[in-house]
Amino acid sequence: MSLEGGCQCGAVRYRVSGQPQHNALCHCADCRKSAGAPMVGWAAFAEADFAVTRGEPATYNSSGASLRSFCPKCGTGLFFRNAETLPGIVDIQTGTLDDPALLPPDVQIQVAERLPWMATAHTLPAFKRYPGMPED
Repeated sequence: MSLEGGCQCGAVRYRVSGQPQHNALCHCADCRKSAGAPMVGWAAFAEADFAVTRGEPATYNSSGASLRSFCPKCGTGLFFRNAETLPGIVDIQTGTLDDPALLPPDVQIQVAERLPWMATAHTLPAFKRYPGMPED
């Protein structure tokens, strides 16, 4: 499997090959703060199977050995590395893949920190587009 992705503005692009070692929805507070979202999708690949193909991501040390890389132009979160807990692994935010539907998550992690309302989010009313707007 070979996948490509990048940030919202296109300044940073990447390519990854092989199979992910895990593919998870993370509910931890660090991921929420970093992404500004209630959870983040991550797919972990061997560092050797990953390459940045355009641009230069910026990196922020969010806690201890946790390094979060993002686009310095548009701010899109892209990758996570932690050599202590995940040696040789790069975790890619699956929402930044060109086709994120190709990697559905197979597990939820850090549910001890999950926002209580996320457990029932699937029961909320759903709209194809923004409420009140014409639908396709």
